[in-house]
Amino acid sequence: MSGTSASLLERVAALYARAPFLVALGIRAESAEPGVVVAVLTVRPDHLQQDGFIHAGVQAALADHTAGAAAYTGVAPGETVLSVEFKLNLLRPATGTVLRARAEVLRQGRRLVVVEASVFVGPAEASVLVSKATVTLAVVAADVGTPRG
Repeated sequence: MSGTSASLLERVAALYARAPFLVALGIRAESAEPGVVVAVLTVRPDHLQQDGFIHAGVQAALADHTAGAAAYTGVAPGETVLSVEFKLNLLRPATGTVLRARAEVLRQGRRLVVVEASVFVGPAEASVLVSKATVTLAVVAADVGTPRG
């Protein structure tokens, strides 16, 4: 995928808008350039687990989809990406009002893409790393999820 950062951000934002789960969580793309995407989430009470920390599932969803978006910036028209494996390390309990994920492609292959995503809590200027994910994604035809009749 080619284009300016602004056009990439529009394409990534459209990708997020097509994912109902991400819309429900409130995850949104903040910036995009080839191989790198940043996404943010304003933390709500329903994002917390029983002890008041930001739920690991919320962090996982943010890391996974941001990694997918970073991989998506490098695929050809008519292709998309699907996660085939990811590992999430929770480095410390996450508390705060804003989560930010930054994902960067480590290796862009023809059929597999490996991406690293870091999840931070707090404003960009004073953020703390709370989790890190390694995500492997498969490059597939964009219509792979279309029901066949």
